[in-house]
Formats: sequence, structure tokens, C-alpha cells
Amino acid sequence: MNASTPKKDVVLVVDDSPETLGMLNDTLDRAGVTVLVALEGQQALTIAASITPDVILMDAIMPNLDGFETCKRLKGIKSLEHIPVIFMTGLTDTASIVKGFEAGGVDYITKPVNGDELIARMRVHLANARVTQSTKHALDSTGQYLFAATRNGHLAWATPQAHQLFEDAGLSKEWLATELPGALQEFLQSSNKESGLLLEGNVKPLDVKFISQTSGNEFLLQLIDTDRPTDVELLRAGLELTEKEAHVTLWIAHGKTNREIGFILNMSPRTVNKHLEQIFNKMDVDNRTAAAVVAVKLLNE
Repeated sequence: MNASTPKKDVVLVVDDSPETLGMLNDTLDRAGVTVLVALEGQQALTIAASITPDVILMDAIMPNLDGFETCKRLKGIKSLEHIPVIFMTGLTDTASIVKGFEAGGVDYITKPVNGDELIARMRVHLANARVTQSTKHALDSTGQYLFAATRNGHLAWATPQAHQLFEDAGLSKEWLATELPGALQEFLQSSNKESGLLLEGNVKPLDVKFISQTSGNEFLLQLIDTDRPTDVELLRAGLELTEKEAHVTLWIAHGKTNREIGFILNMSPRTVNKHLEQIFNKMDVDNRTAAAVVAVKLLNE
């Protein structure tokens, strides 16, 4: 029986220059990548909607719909919001670079494009995007009130439980789209995120707690129902743990590896392991399985 052929990465190149398209097609083809081509922004949106690419290389300046606006529209489509967009531009001024990041780009590379540099950066962002997606799916299945926001305060994603809690608090989808971004942007730019952010819902208030910065433009946040203690608070009180230890214990209880926990909590796997040593001592257990049993039992009481 023959081994199956590994799936090729699919890259959508959006550029109105035939010379650039030809060079990129040759470079990416040599790297073993499947190339899709769009000559302008609207065409890129149409292609991405039918064949989801793994990464998008986007020219910043194009007629009709420029790269910045195209990127914003891509990020507004839920099924495409996770795709990393790398801008290709001759513009190296700070304002243009910032504009690209604010539109949702993860990186930029200046023209004329260096093929080796492009492939190296593209591989890094592909790997990061896959880890992020894997972690997001893991979070969705844990029943946690977690969501992510971009630097400008817009919701990147939220677990089903977080969406439900927003609704239970009387915060409509319209409010989340129009009012929440401003409050989150100010909170995320604050030098003191430890105090959290209070959201005044029509039914009840909710607290927003900063967890970690998971990428250059994405922040992981926890939504807290002020009417009941959180799982972390229960673990802290019931097992006499520090807050960091309680967070680590919670993810151990959900079966996450040190690498996954490190990504979620923005710490190295080695740091996670050091926390585990203290957690095992406080629980008087020898391994993570026993610690998970203790934590689950406490949370289910």
C-alpha cells in the first residue's frame, strides 16, 4: 500500500503586476506550494471563499480594492479570519506598515521580494496559524468563557460558552460589534491590565480578564460572570494555589500538554513544568493525571 501524498500548502497571491506574479509563481512552485492568483481585491475574496488558502500574499497598492481594504474584508468573514495575510509593498514608511497590521496583516515584506526571505517568513506564519487554530479548537471544547480580540478591540473568536454568556448578560451582537471594540482597545493599550474591564450588561455585569498575548495582533481574554466564582477561583481557594498555578491546573484538568498550556498562558513549557512541581507538592500527588483527578473532583462538587 502506497503512502498518501502529503497535502501541499495553498498560497493565494494577490497582485496586479504580471512580473511580480510570474516571479512569485516560480519561487513558490520550487518550494512545493500550490499557487492561486488574483489580480485585484474582489477577485481575491471570490477565490478565497471557494478555495480556502493556507496563507495570502497581498499587494498593498492595487486599483479598485486595495490590499488594506481587501484584508479587512477577509478578516470579516468568519471562515477566512484565521488565514495569515502577508503584505508585499514598496511602502516602508511607518504609517503604511501600521495600516497593514491594523487591517489584520501578520507581516510585511518589501518589494522587490527576496524569494528565500518570503518562503522563510511564510513557513513561520503557517506554523503559527496552525498552532493557533489547534488551540482555538481545544478551547472551544473545554467549556471555558474565553475569547480573543485584536489590538483594535474587535472580536477575533470566542468559545460557544463566551457567546452564550454575552447573550445572558444582555449584550447584543450589535453592541459587541459597535461598542465593545472601543472599550477593549482602550483596555488592551492600558499599562495596567490586571484590574480588568467591567462590561455593564442590560441583565448583569461581566468582567473581562487579560490572560495573554497570543500573537502580535491577538489577545486571549477571559469572560467572568460576576454572579458566580470562576473555575480558577475555585481551584485557588480549594487547593491553596497561586493564580498562575490555578490556571495551569485548570488546563491540566482538561488534558492539555505543557506546550499547549504554554501557548495559552504565554509561558514556556519549562515554566509550566516548574509550576507543576509546586502544584504536585501542594496537592500531595506524583503526576499530572492524579492532579487532574483532584482538580476535576473539586470543580464537580
